[in-house]
Amino acid sequence: MSSTQRENGASTNSIEAKKADPRWSEKKCSWASYMTNSPTMIVMIGLPARGKTYMSKKLTRYLNWIGVPTKVFNLGVYRREAVRAYKSYDFFRHDNEEAMKIRKQCALVALQDVRVYLTEEWGQIAVFDATNTTRERRDLIQAFVKENGFKVFFVESVCDDPDVIAANILEVKVSSPDYPEKHRERVMEDFLKRIECYKVTYQPLDPDDYDKDLSFIKVINVGQRFLVNRVQDYIQSKIVYYLMNIHVHSHSIYLCRHGESDHNVEGRIGGDSELSPRGKQFAHALRDFIDEHNLSDLKVWTSQLRRTIQTAEELGVPYEQWKILNEIDAGVCEEMTYQMIQETFPEEFALRDQDKYHYRYPGGESYQDLVQRLEPVIMELERQGNVLVICHQAVMRCLLAYFLDKGADDLPYMKCPLHTVLKLTPVAYGCKVEMFYLNVEAVNTHRDRPIGNIPRESALIHRRNSYTPLSSHDQVKRPRLYSAGNQPWLPLAPAPSALMPESLQSQTRTGRSCLIPCAKESTLTAAKKLVAVSASE
Repeated sequence: MSSTQRENGASTNSIEAKKADPRWSEKKCSWASYMTNSPTMIVMIGLPARGKTYMSKKLTRYLNWIGVPTKVFNLGVYRREAVRAYKSYDFFRHDNEEAMKIRKQCALVALQDVRVYLTEEWGQIAVFDATNTTRERRDLIQAFVKENGFKVFFVESVCDDPDVIAANILEVKVSSPDYPEKHRERVMEDFLKRIECYKVTYQPLDPDDYDKDLSFIKVINVGQRFLVNRVQDYIQSKIVYYLMNIHVHSHSIYLCRHGESDHNVEGRIGGDSELSPRGKQFAHALRDFIDEHNLSDLKVWTSQLRRTIQTAEELGVPYEQWKILNEIDAGVCEEMTYQMIQETFPEEFALRDQDKYHYRYPGGESYQDLVQRLEPVIMELERQGNVLVICHQAVMRCLLAYFLDKGADDLPYMKCPLHTVLKLTPVAYGCKVEMFYLNVEAVNTHRDRPIGNIPRESALIHRRNSYTPLSSHDQVKRPRLYSAGNQPWLPLAPAPSALMPESLQSQTRTGRSCLIPCAKESTLTAAKKLVAVSASE
């Protein structure tokens, strides 16, 4: 066989292997999934009660939210499965040979689960949540990632503040499965002795010599200082950026939508309408809510659309306007009702019901686009104290999904009713949610998830989503900052299809074959007419 034939055969086999691999099958990937050109292991390092699991869970929630499939592998879970009854800190002594064998075997089992997740289950990032305090253990992990072709990034948490350590033990470890009796004094005593067992063999990362070639970040005293070494790629830089922004402090985040708007009453989506009379009542009620809860140090954020600004104006406090908090852009469907969309764009209406998270409005956005747009807001919310965010339905869903760890399937259908305030208070490994209805009636704008099987026509399903940017041909987009009845200063161009000869319009209705060149020519004509009109004015 010639070398060319061997190369072609190898290429064919490679393609077939990729097709057989689930990682290459039809999977809804997000923009963020393409940050990783090979799977990555994030390896936590640090003594017990240093916040490793807290960081692991938060980082995993963030990465999943931006669309990078991530999973935590907590070695404590594997150890509890192997040893059903925890007795005392003696299990963690370095000279307890039987226990050391069990702990190493648990690590090996966990690493095999990591391999399965990253190679067979479409995972992109695995977070290995364990102490990993010895060079021997870290060398074992490095040999594992090298053998499997993974990347590795270490996250070491260093803390010598006794108050922080004690608070962490009391908040988290008292409720640990290791301590079913939950006796605070006994838990504290045993756990402090467990920490001492780890200190005997603890070998911190050495950035100047032994570990100088590793990629890692040291988080010192819960974010007071950081040391970053050899970041390899974009996803690792995202991880570093996130870890440098999360602050452990007591605060609450208040989320609500604007007061009911005129468009809400009419059933229209998008636009920039003003508040309805009941929407203004809600703004007054929101001011009373802030006074009753004594939220004097509260920061208030709004979008740049009038309905959120008018809601904030009634509060009588300073507020910040964020353009990135604007509602999802519905493109050509702005200021239309769902019935109008279904009648005017039946294909678009069906496409959105098929996959609401990835579907992108023609000339507009998808929920996935919105998550990407809102990432800076999440970073600021992690850094701030008490904040009230007055926003919109789709925006509130995206923010809420981050804090409640909701996936792409559930996010677009989360219920965020008008005239209701949600109070989110971060706790140890999650978020406490309180709901306050302010007793002002409003229309229900929630649209339930379609029930039953939705026809999935292959010719349509891949035509547009958040990673194939082509949109439909009638790209006349309504202006975001004008409402129905408020004319913009510059006239809108007619739809490209309206500029076509009738014969071509009929062809467009019966088939799409001639539409592309005609649409380009019509769009160009429309643009020239628009320029001519604006010049004459």
